[in-house]
Amino acid sequence: MRESIEDINYKEVIEYSLDPLIVHSHLKIIYVNGAAEKFFRASREEVIGASPLDIFKDTSKPAITKRISGAYSKPAEVIEETIYRMDGTSVEVELYCHPVKIGDTIAIQTYVKDISERKQQENVNYEMNMQINELSAQVVPLLEGIAILPLLGVIDHDRAKQLLELVPVNVKEHGVNRLIIDSSGVYKFDNLVIDSLLTINNVLNLIGVKCIITGVRPQLSVEAVKIGINLKNITTFSNVKDALNYLGVNNLK
Repeated sequence: MRESIEDINYKEVIEYSLDPLIVHSHLKIIYVNGAAEKFFRASREEVIGASPLDIFKDTSKPAITKRISGAYSKPAEVIEETIYRMDGTSVEVELYCHPVKIGDTIAIQTYVKDISERKQQENVNYEMNMQINELSAQVVPLLEGIAILPLLGVIDHDRAKQLLELVPVNVKEHGVNRLIIDSSGVYKFDNLVIDSLLTINNVLNLIGVKCIITGVRPQLSVEAVKIGINLKNITTFSNVKDALNYLGVNNLK
């Protein structure tokens, strides 16, 4: 490929990029910048001429091949992938590629962004949230046969599933036959929250546990009416104190 002034200027420009950049055409790497040399822990002489597919897991190669084929005509969407450096170490990255013309050659320029630290932090946060959610699914015994389940934060699909799995188990372990589900700490009431409360109530009723839902806000009733749910058969109170009075517990020490 004959280099023109434009080609030389193009290479000068991408050399200043702090992100690793790979230029490839017809599944052959034709140029990498200095940042890519450092990232892949190899000289450009070792990288140039290799296939860009070599850095991917075998299971990812068919999808990456299809992605590369489409990138000759238009930019591809940003994706997350695990790739391998030349020394065999793996790293989580974001990839973005778009078509570029170098002289008479139509090529693809791929940006590689290391996101391993971000993914590690996301995993830490996920594990932490899982532990918090598990703790918040624990019932707190008050008196013999009576316990409270304080719901806190946001209830999403994963949290709702976890509550349904853990609450019946915890209730059985503590010998609970009357459970106060306090929803006053839930940030947002939506259809998922309503459905979760009703499902837990129905499941516990089947195993002989009477549920009382407290912390019920007007919004809950409004949303329930909107989706056609009748709350008349569910015992609800505005706060835990009223629920305890209903259960005949006037002074809890």
